[in-house]
Amino acid sequence: MLNIALNTFREVVRNKFLYMIIFFGFVFIAFSIVLWTLTLGDDKKLIVDFGLSMIEIFWIIWVLFVWVQLLFKEVEGKTIFLILSKPIKRYEFILGKFLGFSFTIFLIILFQAILFLGVLYFKEIEITKLILFSILFIFFKLELLLALVLFFSSFMSNMITILVAVLVYLSAHSYSLLLDMVHKTKNVVLIKSWEFLQLLFPPFEVLNLKDYIWSFQEFSTKFFVYNTFYSLVYLFLILFFTVIIFNKKKFEN
Repeated sequence: MLNIALNTFREVVRNKFLYMIIFFGFVFIAFSIVLWTLTLGDDKKLIVDFGLSMIEIFWIIWVLFVWVQLLFKEVEGKTIFLILSKPIKRYEFILGKFLGFSFTIFLIILFQAILFLGVLYFKEIEITKLILFSILFIFFKLELLLALVLFFSSFMSNMITILVAVLVYLSAHSYSLLLDMVHKTKNVVLIKSWEFLQLLFPPFEVLNLKDYIWSFQEFSTKFFVYNTFYSLVYLFLILFFTVIIFNKKKFEN
């Protein structure tokens, strides 16, 4: 499993899209300095929102397109038969792929976070606990999206996997809004059904903290602990069901 993770990490690092990460770093620094000179009044919220959004959006695109490409390349290129013919269990293949890509995300987000916090320090913007947890929760969101893409790709085609993953991502972020719309129908069955669906959706909405930075809303330590635990449990369950489906999947040579 560790060999698969290492090979996946090497494959991702060799991908040409990695250069976009370096490009992001220079663009972020340059744009933040430009914001400093152009913004009238207090620009700290704009800079923080921009930085956190760029980190998240960049990796959403990366996960949806590069991750899906790497997964389906194994099947379409027939290399998966060579891998599975070795004394490697299928769950080791799944977890190895996931860990390899996750390690890449962790390293680059760490680099981006240091760069982002450095800009905040340079701009004399207070680095609050909510900012730090926002970065951590972005990583959790990307890990959940990564697992969902892996899950959907185990029984869906390339484009459908991307489409469904995007729909789940957007729906999970707008769950409260959609629930309010359902409540307006006053249909008890529909309301209870939609409330039950909350258990199936990943906790993207509660992990989205950047909108609350410098607001009057306070978050207790219990909030961060609970949502961290919930994210890890959800991640474990998605990977568990992915392994079950993949174990039963038949590949045509």
